[in-house]
Amino acid sequence: MSTTPRFSRVLLKLSGEALAGAKGHGIDSTILSTMAREIASVVRSGIQVAVVIGGGNLIRGVQASAGGMNRAAGDSMGMLGTVMNCIAMQDALDKENCPSVVMTGVRMEPIAEFFDRRKALSLLSSGSVVLFGAGTGNPFFTTDTAAALRAIETECQAIMKATKVDGIYTADPKKDSTATRFTTISYKEILQRGLAVMDTAATALCQEHAMPILVFEMIEGNLTRSLTDTSVGTLVTC
Repeated sequence: MSTTPRFSRVLLKLSGEALAGAKGHGIDSTILSTMAREIASVVRSGIQVAVVIGGGNLIRGVQASAGGMNRAAGDSMGMLGTVMNCIAMQDALDKENCPSVVMTGVRMEPIAEFFDRRKALSLLSSGSVVLFGAGTGNPFFTTDTAAALRAIETECQAIMKATKVDGIYTADPKKDSTATRFTTISYKEILQRGLAVMDTAATALCQEHAMPILVFEMIEGNLTRSLTDTSVGTLVTC
């Protein structure tokens, strides 16, 4: 196993559900602290980290619209949920003495800064974590698509997608005992197989811009390991 990181600037995509833990909703302070501690450790090792967090632990636009709410209104509420998660993560990073800035796709100063690509690049280069909230700033786009867009805009070398499983499988390993894990897989094969890695728009955007996606299990220490150990997770490439 190499000790040399395979990427020097990454975008970490976390689901809101991951912050909720076993409760299934809200924010589990223990999980939040653990994630922040690991992000801070990675940053101290010299790797630049941007973060996009979903808002599913608080609200989902799709679920709200299923209940009769206008989809655009539901998505707007979902965007606010992602900002709440970013602010929580920023507070946790503060406790780790790790500098961070929250940037959002819609204006909401002074709570957060409006997204500025050049400033985000400068912050990342200086060792600050940049937390991107409010998705793309538009309804009908998921935080997967926001992660792909922000990773491309800020010249990241890969998207690190933390999940509840240790990579991409031929089928759901919880339902199919014969499912096998891919070490690497192409964007084309993901789309052809209909694998639920990221939504179709996000996967297509990554494919168009040759943005690698590393899918790994978000357990303590795994973010650090995944950056040097090629046996961890599944890498999606051309």
